[in-house]
Amino acid sequence: MRTATLLALGALAATAATPVSAQTAPSVPAETLLSLTATGESTRVPDIAIISAGVVTQAAEARAALTANNGQMTRVVAALKKAGIAERDIQTSNINLNPQYSYEERKAPQLIGYQATNTVTVKLRKLAGAGDVIDALVSEGANQVNGPSFGLDKPEDATNEARLDAIKKARSRADLYAGAAGLRVKRIVSISEGGGYQPPYPMPKMMVRAESADAGAAPPVEAGEVGTNVTVTVVFELQ
Repeated sequence: MRTATLLALGALAATAATPVSAQTAPSVPAETLLSLTATGESTRVPDIAIISAGVVTQAAEARAALTANNGQMTRVVAALKKAGIAERDIQTSNINLNPQYSYEERKAPQLIGYQATNTVTVKLRKLAGAGDVIDALVSEGANQVNGPSFGLDKPEDATNEARLDAIKKARSRADLYAGAAGLRVKRIVSISEGGGYQPPYPMPKMMVRAESADAGAAPPVEAGEVGTNVTVTVVFELQ
């Protein structure tokens, strides 16, 4: 027991005798880190276009409005298939049947009929004939056409090209900053990606209604270019 007490007292004395200035200072990283964000771009001629084609009908009775709509939409879908559009590229996107009212001041709303709407989304893979397809849709009963929006069916190559462009831009900026600071880029510490395939720019918009369409002329459609953007954040080590 006496021996244990002496050892404890000796340890306390040694601790008290240690000068404060001898404590270990926090370690400071030797490397200098530089974080940069860069956006890479790639452009391509689009190879697909998306349009929506709709039929709107009105009648005094709900069933009559829907029956008339069904007949017109059947002709519209048949026209699409006749134009060479595959079934997998035709998709129903909206069906509505809504009552229609008249409104007069100081009177309760009066039911005057029903409006039926049926809309399909169509992917066009042959852009050269896009105008002819739209003309055929209107001729067969479509009274609402929206689009087109252009894109790439397989954007992987364009996305990879944008990635490479983003890395090159980030490295070029890192070399610039390092040189200005009297340093050089030693290595890349990390890379993170954001962004990806972007909608085309500009995106033409077209709306066609049966009452304003020229039945004898297909509308001109210009595809232009679509862009792909990828943003990366790269952390460099400088020395």
